[in-house]
Amino acid sequence: MKKFTLIIALILTTVVMAQSEEKLPYYEIPEYPETYTAGTVAARMVDGLGFRYYWATEGLRQEDLNYKPSESGRTSAETIDHLLGLSNFLLNALSEEKRDENQKEFTFEQKRKQTLLNIKEASEILKATEDISKFDNDRFPFWNLINGPIADALWHCGQVVMLRRASGNPFNSKVSVFSGKLRE
Repeated sequence: MKKFTLIIALILTTVVMAQSEEKLPYYEIPEYPETYTAGTVAARMVDGLGFRYYWATEGLRQEDLNYKPSESGRTSAETIDHLLGLSNFLLNALSEEKRDENQKEFTFEQKRKQTLLNIKEASEILKATEDISKFDNDRFPFWNLINGPIADALWHCGQVVMLRRASGNPFNSKVSVFSGKLRE
């Protein structure tokens, strides 16, 4: 009877833990919208960033995060901090609700999750926007978000991929950035 109870307890624990695991966005790129608008095109760029970030950071080990190619270079962890900052900047530029950017004490997993959630929320805001010129402000036009934080974040995702490869943990070869899915 004790063995039966133990087995049932282990099964229940496994089921509960599996259900409590939160799925992060961008395992796959979302389906594309049926119509082209300025907002849906900009959102698709952001979705592409989310997909690349998800897979660039999936399965990183502590040794990957600490890897630094040269004395003057950034570690992967420092690059991930920068990517979190870029995602905060983007979301704050698109949203009326300003986010707290004091996230230095987050663990890697928390930073990864927050970055993906920021990217997802930015995409959702853009998809719902017909006229993205509404994001122009007295500091900069929307165009600067494209060539600034969006392009910079894409650049840095590539750096994370290169750094993880150099530290002995290559990017998943089944990831297709063209289709936004894993190859079978």
